[in-house]
Formats: sequence, structure tokens, C-alpha cells
Amino acid sequence: MLNAVLTFIMRISLHVRVAAVAFCLCCLSDLAEAVAKPRVMSFGKWMTIKYMRGEDSDNPISLRVRPLYVDTRIKEFAVGTPYDVTDRLFVVRRAFRLNDALPDETNTVPRWKWEIGGWLLVDRVSGHVSQLVLPDFDFENSIASWYRDYVAYCGISNDGKKMYALVEQLGRRKPVLRKAIRENVGDYLDCLPTWQRQPARVTFVIAGGQNQSKDKDQKFTYAVRGSVVDVVTEEDEDGSDTE
Repeated sequence: MLNAVLTFIMRISLHVRVAAVAFCLCCLSDLAEAVAKPRVMSFGKWMTIKYMRGEDSDNPISLRVRPLYVDTRIKEFAVGTPYDVTDRLFVVRRAFRLNDALPDETNTVPRWKWEIGGWLLVDRVSGHVSQLVLPDFDFENSIASWYRDYVAYCGISNDGKKMYALVEQLGRRKPVLRKAIRENVGDYLDCLPTWQRQPARVTFVIAGGQNQSKDKDQKFTYAVRGSVVDVVTEEDEDGSDTE
């Protein structure tokens, strides 16, 4: 009798173990399918907003922004044209709404104000969206120029007294290039980086400034080789043109 009871219990335990293993395999299969399934990244319709640049709240400008969807959910808002870094990754400029209400204002309704932020890095496969950290990038004045996985821009120091020529490479912690190119940038008008390939070079052209002639811009050119940057002189440019 005792042997029969023990045999019955062992059979039940075996069935339970088999069921548990089957359940775990089923869960793992569903999880693997969910992980492998690519996310659907898409942009919504454009909408026009009023954007106050700096402290000039009396003269807002019109900008067009659109939502960035992950599957069917709004993840962020974006402005401008996205840039494809790879067939999987792209970057786009971020837009967001900030509550501009003061603490002592009695109105409980948020006072939303549109702001233009930095750049977003988007993974089409995983659906992951992250904010890029670009040192000295000024949201109102810096113009980013993308080439491959590099981004070039003119940054402004926290105290607003220096302008830097910067080249960042995705995946690197430190800038490939960070060179001070102007002091006292309060009167700075425009700084536009442009790229060329074979050889890879980036040129920073700065217009305006008290010490600059109106008919002559300030220009700095750098050759980019991996994580190494070299200054390109006028003689180097003339030599490359004649080759």
C-alpha cells in the first residue's frame, strides 16, 4: 500500500515538472518573439506653433513640429528634417512644451510654451529614443551639420564669452574636436559648418563680429580621420586643389 502511494506521488510530481517546463518554454518563446519584433517608428502630421526665441516674447516666430510615434504612442515631438546615420539609426531635433507658469499665479491650467531642444537618437529596430548630449551646444544659436556618424557645430561656453568649433562622433565620450575660435561672442551672428568627403574635412565659417570685415568671413578648416583631427591651412587647401 505504501509503495503504491509513493508511486502515485512521484507520478504527480513528474507531471507537474513537465507542465512547468512546458509553461516556461512557452513564455520564453513569446518573449523572444516580442523582443525580435521590430518597432514601428513614424512621424505624425505637421502642426504650426509659435516659438519665442530667447527673451523676445513680443515677436514669436512660426515653426512646424510633428509628433514622433513608437508604434501607436507619441514618444517625442520633432522639428526639422531627420538625418539617417545608418540604416538603423537616425537623428532629429527635439521640440517640447515647457510649463511657463509662475508659482504665485492662481490659474491652475499649465502655461505651455514651446521650446526647441537638442538632438534625439532613434533606433528604428528597438524603438529606443535617447537625447544626445552635445557639449556647449546652444539651443538657440548652434547649427548642427551631420556627416556619417559625426556632427559639427559651433558651441558657446556657459558664460557666453567663448565660441568653440566642435566635432562629436556618436559613441565617443569626448569630442573629436573642441577648439576655441572666438572670444566675446555677444555680437556673433552666424556660424555654419560644412563638410566635404575624400578627404573628410569640415569648415567652420563665421560671419559677423566687431573685429570682422563685412566682406570677409572667418574660416577654419579641419581634416577628420577617425578620431584624429588636423588643422588644414590655406597652403594645404591649395595643394589639394592642384592634385
